[in-house]
Amino acid sequence: MLQPKKTKYRRRQKGRMKGNAQRGNQLAFGSFGIKTLEQSWITGRQIEAMRQAVVRHMKREGQIWIRIFPDKPITKKPAEVRMGKGKGAPEGFVAPVTPGRIIIEVEGVPYEVAREALRLGSQKLPVKTRFIIRRDYQE
Repeated sequence: MLQPKKTKYRRRQKGRMKGNAQRGNQLAFGSFGIKTLEQSWITGRQIEAMRQAVVRHMKREGQIWIRIFPDKPITKKPAEVRMGKGKGAPEGFVAPVTPGRIIIEVEGVPYEVAREALRLGSQKLPVKTRFIIRRDYQE
């Protein structure tokens, strides 16, 4: 009886995002930030749209830090292509985020400006978020 050929390499699957963020879940640079409450893939385009909304509202004052980077390639096969014939071509990159992950941090602007800027930025993302403040923040 023929045995199936065992391969040396494991197939690379999409992966699962179980549990909460183990790293990147504390403010490290700024006084204000937004934290995710859901798990999702965030694309590079969504991150850039968020960054532009935040910078535009802050009128290029203060400083921002984007704490996620889209380093996971996502592939897609063209429309109306039959099954098989290998994996599709890379379509774009995503950053997988889990609940508790800090996405962006802001420093050097008043509380009201930061809150509104981050609210506008969070509308560009596919996840629910929460505005957070550094514990030792003094107005």
